Parts: sequence; structure tokens; C-alpha cells
Amino acid sequence: MTIKFHYKKIVGLEGKTQKIIALRPIIPLSIRQGNGQIRYEALIDSGADFCIFHAELGRLLGLDIEKGMRKKFGGVTGQTGIAFIHAVTLDLGGFEVETECGFSDDISRDGYGILGQDGFFDNFKVTFDRRSEKVELVPKAIN
Repeated sequence: MTIKFHYKKIVGLEGKTQKIIALRPIIPLSIRQGNGQIRYEALIDSGADFCIFHAELGRLLGLDIEKGMRKKFGGVTGQTGIAFIHAVTLDLGGFEVETECGFSDDISRDGYGILGQDGFFDNFKVTFDRRSEKVELVPKAIN
């Protein structure tokens, strides 16, 4: 089974003209925990150590964020933050995977979730094809 997604086209202004300023492997998914479910978008990021979403999403799912395992993280800016790890189910194009994700108030609410090494890359073989603007996922349980 292969799950295919198109890269997301990020549109911005160049002068007064709108144009595509970036292509990114941002994919739609659903995050589920208990009876709560949220549709969201996440960036597939091979440089991220683990999956992380804004804490508000976890709260909307009914999680008591601070009861999760505490994990420190950092980014390219050198800033650090704290995430709390919780077990969730991710639905990616109809394929569900039970995994652990961090939830943190220390990341932007306006961005996307991040799908990183622990929790995502250890569950999927990921193929990036920027030229064709596609990303392909093969669940490791069946490849």
C-alpha cells in the first residue's frame, strides 16, 4: 500500500503579484485520541527528532497536556521548549498508525504540526519527489 500526497504550494506576494513562493511536504491528517478527533496539516520534517503539535490541539482532543512525559526540544533558531508526549492515532490518507506525539505551548499556533523521526519516520518509508511535487508513504508494517 502506498499513500501519495501532493506538496503544498505556499502562496505569497511578490510586489503586488501573488505567486507560489515555496513547495513543502505538508500533508492533511487526522489526530485522534479517545473520542476526540481533529483534522489538521503537518510538515514531514526529516530533521525533527519527534512529532509535535501545538498544545491547544491536544487540549481539544481532551488530553491533560502536562500529564504526558516531559521532553525538551530545540529548533534551528536555538530556542528551546518543552513538549509533553501522549499516545494518539494518526490517520494519513486512510491508513491509521498508533504513535506518540508531543504537544507544546512553545511552538507557533499559526504553523503546522511536525512529523519527525520518532513516531512518523519509524512507521513509514518516506519518498520525497520535489520534481513531481509528490511525497509517497509506505507503511513499514506492510513493506
